Amino acid sequence: MDEHEPEEPVLYEVKDKIATITLNRPHRLNAMNVAMVDRLPEVFRQFDRDDDAHIAILKGNGKSFCAGGDLKEMSASGAKHIFEETKNLAVVRYPSATYQFESKKPIIGAIQGYALAGGFTLSLACDVRIAAEDAKFGISEVKVGRGAPWAVPLLWAVPSGIAMELLMRGNQMTAQRAYEVGYVNQVVARDELCDTVWAIAEEIRDNAPVTVRAHKRLLYRAMDAGRALGYLLADELAEAIYTSEDCQEGQRAFREGRKPNFTGR
Repeated sequence: MDEHEPEEPVLYEVKDKIATITLNRPHRLNAMNVAMVDRLPEVFRQFDRDDDAHIAILKGNGKSFCAGGDLKEMSASGAKHIFEETKNLAVVRYPSATYQFESKKPIIGAIQGYALAGGFTLSLACDVRIAAEDAKFGISEVKVGRGAPWAVPLLWAVPSGIAMELLMRGNQMTAQRAYEVGYVNQVVARDELCDTVWAIAEEIRDNAPVTVRAHKRLLYRAMDAGRALGYLLADELAEAIYTSEDCQEGQRAFREGRKPNFTGR
């Protein structure tokens, strides 16, 4: 085993109802090896089940967010195994599912350095993305003959022409360009990244959890269903919001001129 390889490829901690999920292979620019790919879904599920965590920050330890897949490790077994290993399974698990990291709660990406290939996938899993000025984004699979089946949600994150360019050219996009095309919400100096992301996380944390999660579900379900059905789903979710205890508390607090005490119910 590499003497630099950490025992935990992904770290999880909670403070003040804010979870921090940290990619922890700084010696490899947080490139995703098998251990990290296996661990990430477990951490996302842990966050979803954690009643003490209302929102998560996803970040990388060291110089970069995530430089992509660890091609040194992956190249040892080629690429065909991705499909061959599923041939005898009753339920086939396709590559796109391997890199789907989802949560019912909001996730903010704190992105510095490289967010390439697999790292781009992780940034795509974030609901809000804040980038340091040195951040670079890219889907580099085309450069090495690999595929990016996980990139389907990119159609909702950027205009189709930008998505096509990212997939077909494989070039890197600067943080400023990512901001211009709407992929990142804000670009800040490197030394301001942590404080900026934490402040946004606190703001979202302090809002009504029922409403925050319903709004996330609303938008993602509408993406899946299309606009017409999306409006019907929105009405269904709105009913859950307006009949919640948090909604009643929010109205009382506004009327009484005080800060609401949300309970997530």
